[in-house]
Amino acid sequence: MDHATPNLPSRDFDLTEHFYARLGFEREWRDDGWLILSRGGMTLEFFLHPDLEPATSWFSCCLRLDDLDALVDQAVSAQIAEDTEGAPRLHRPKVEPSGERIGYLIDLDGSLLRLVANPPAI
Repeated sequence: MDHATPNLPSRDFDLTEHFYARLGFEREWRDDGWLILSRGGMTLEFFLHPDLEPATSWFSCCLRLDDLDALVDQAVSAQIAEDTEGAPRLHRPKVEPSGERIGYLIDLDGSLLRLVANPPAI
């Protein structure tokens, strides 16, 4: 099962909602200071931070996914750049020294999302 409820910054809720909609997330809640988006069993929560500088953002979270490849494929279909600089951008999954398969997504506000594959069910 996919699980996550990180709190991430957003400089502009309209832009954040549009970006994550391209990845299959839908609005669950929005008011003047908080935005909640979900995709399957996963939830992302955003707080308004209009003065955030994406290039110096230190915000991050881990998303543990049953189907990592589905989210990566959706990011590729959404034409999120596979690059080493800038935001947003995608780094395709690879097996890390820990043995876990992890990809990385930098969103439009500079937040790092670690996309971690859940181990197969036994």
